Amino acid sequence: MTQVQTMTNPELNQALAVLMGWKAGGDPNKKRDFVWWIDENRFRLPENWDPCTDPAASLEVQAKAIEVNYELYVDQLSIVVYGEENYNRASNWNEWDISRLLIASPRERAEAAYITLSQVTT
Repeated sequence: MTQVQTMTNPELNQALAVLMGWKAGGDPNKKRDFVWWIDENRFRLPENWDPCTDPAASLEVQAKAIEVNYELYVDQLSIVVYGEENYNRASNWNEWDISRLLIASPRERAEAAYITLSQVTT
């Protein structure tokens, strides 16, 4: 997990975009070096998509991570939030523990999504 913790926000944002399946490509408006193409008709501007600080963008990467492996994502989020790799969620969680995961910061959600997506897609 330390690798993701040392990444800057722009580095983590770029890595997440790639793991989401987006491709860097030319800007149709020719105003920037590149944009993130989601598909052939939709793109995101890199400066407007920041899952490390933007709650909406972090929920987008969280949704993708949950889609590909919800158990792994929840485990990784608990490790990021609590910092305990041996935290047994099934037998130890109470309402407070769960509520803490629900209010995870965008950066925490982004880190957990990165770990999940990198393990599933590699």
